[in-house]
Amino acid sequence: MTKRHVSLPDGAEAGVRGFIDEVDERLSSAEDTCEVVRDTLIDLHGDRERWEAWQDGESVSKAERVRLQGYDPCNATLESEYYAEKDEEKFQRSKHLQWLWRQFDATPMADNVEFALRFRQMLGNHLFAECGDDCRFFKGISVTYGHNIEIGDNVVIHDGVHLDDRGKLTIGDRASVSDGVHLYSHDHDLVDQTEVRNFHTVVEDDARVTYDAMVRAGCRIGENSVVGARSVVQGDVPDHHVVVGSPARSVRVKPGWEEAADELEDGRLPDNQDEREIEYELPDDLDQFDEFQRDLRPPSPPR
Repeated sequence: MTKRHVSLPDGAEAGVRGFIDEVDERLSSAEDTCEVVRDTLIDLHGDRERWEAWQDGESVSKAERVRLQGYDPCNATLESEYYAEKDEEKFQRSKHLQWLWRQFDATPMADNVEFALRFRQMLGNHLFAECGDDCRFFKGISVTYGHNIEIGDNVVIHDGVHLDDRGKLTIGDRASVSDGVHLYSHDHDLVDQTEVRNFHTVVEDDARVTYDAMVRAGCRIGENSVVGARSVVQGDVPDHHVVVGSPARSVRVKPGWEEAADELEDGRLPDNQDEREIEYELPDDLDQFDEFQRDLRPPSPPR
């Protein structure tokens, strides 16, 4: 796609570059990540004066205290924090960085594209297991952990995308993920939804997953392929194919790529999910509970 080069005025550019570099340096240092995130959010939300007044002993309302405490990710919880199988050591840092990502998106600066894309690229370098160069991460992207995501170069991920890395998620070079897409890497058991299986989900180089589509855990979106809008992918999309529908089926091969593409009988996508399962073991001392507290035993047959 042809686009225009856009730049900020010199003064704004210097401010943006200085701020991003400062946060990057602090996150790269041995400084406590909670403190870096807290300080950054206090300033981004314009609450430095009230924070310092509170620290100096000035009284604040209960609501204001909750707000000021909330800038520190150590005073917050995330949904994924409750997942039993997560890597506790990795999660502690990724939680703090994820909190900074989410709360940055709640500021007016998140709509300043030139600033926000560069800020999220910098955060991605710290949050993700791998993050390539020249990526464009737009507003409202959510992740499960962050530390199980690998992203290549020149990847674009648009507004409102959910990247589930409860298992593992790999996105290749130059891939495009449109608004509202959900990429999953975990599944729930059909009978007992508290039983979770994790998988490796892959979006290959140059693939496009378009508006509002859903990719099931353990699927592979092939190189140079296209997933149509609002499609539900439940199998592997072959390289160079275009798939649409729910469940998604191949409807054609991209023009010019016919000789490079494999044939697909009836357009049905092969299911190779089991090959990509990621086994895990729960800690012996885990304090487990079932939030639904249901009896899942089948009913007795009538006499």
